[in-house]
Amino acid sequence: MYTIAALYHFSRFDAPDALRPPLIALCARHEVKGTLLVAAEGINGTIAGSRAGIDAVIAHIRALPGCADLEWKESTATEPPFGKMKVRLKREIVTMGQPDVDPLAKVGHYVDPAEWNDLIGRDDVAVIDTRNDYEVAIGTFNGAIDPETQSFGEFPAWWEANKDRFHNKKIAMFCTGGIRCEKSTNYLIGQGVEDVFHLKGGILKYLEEVPQEQSSWQGDCFVFDNRVSVGHGLKEGPHMLCHGCRRPILPEDTTKVGYEAGVSCPHCVDQTSDADKARFRERQRQMTLAKSRGETHRS
Repeated sequence: MYTIAALYHFSRFDAPDALRPPLIALCARHEVKGTLLVAAEGINGTIAGSRAGIDAVIAHIRALPGCADLEWKESTATEPPFGKMKVRLKREIVTMGQPDVDPLAKVGHYVDPAEWNDLIGRDDVAVIDTRNDYEVAIGTFNGAIDPETQSFGEFPAWWEANKDRFHNKKIAMFCTGGIRCEKSTNYLIGQGVEDVFHLKGGILKYLEEVPQEQSSWQGDCFVFDNRVSVGHGLKEGPHMLCHGCRRPILPEDTTKVGYEAGVSCPHCVDQTSDADKARFRERQRQMTLAKSRGETHRS
């Protein structure tokens, strides 16, 4: 059984590049795999490994400047969710492209999962899903507004074009683990929105804590590892990943026109060139060969 830890923390790192080598070495020593993003504004990522390995990495991160109160969300998997460990230096740990946004200055009001249903059921509250369109497509909260953005960086333009819809409304926002809401709520406060709320711990914490029979969540939640999706109780969902477009698909999609293993799915078959498909086929061939040799190639 693998322990999976999803984490983020905003903190000001004076030399983020100096944090990378020790993290790589520690994860290698404990055979922890996944992805961590490090920037001047903090750290973000998902890692998986043994209980002892995850504990060691979490302890190391909590010892970094300003990270003592780091919170993280855990789940488990029977198969390795990641094939390798990556620690990447970034300008932002979640890319919004708004230099004036600073979650360390001020964010919206945190709402615990147990109180979320009452909030989003109010007539004076508008609920906005801040995730990308392909994530929203497989699951969201009842009545939530889908901005239909392809990347988080599109959210400010969407808000500018739609803000008049929310006059005299309180805004409740949510995302997978909470990190996007740290920035989006700060952004809305900077735009003059007074009553902004966000789901503490994100969808993952809600699915972990709120019983299915009391839930306002419909569908599954996309996750950025080889599980692809999770449902209530953080149980692994039915989705698989199209390795052509990296979107979640269901098993029945593999029987539809446009699906080719490792190459395309009905969502993307018309969106990639013949050269792209040839490259994907070669990648799939190499993966099949590696699997036949008993090697593991997971991304």
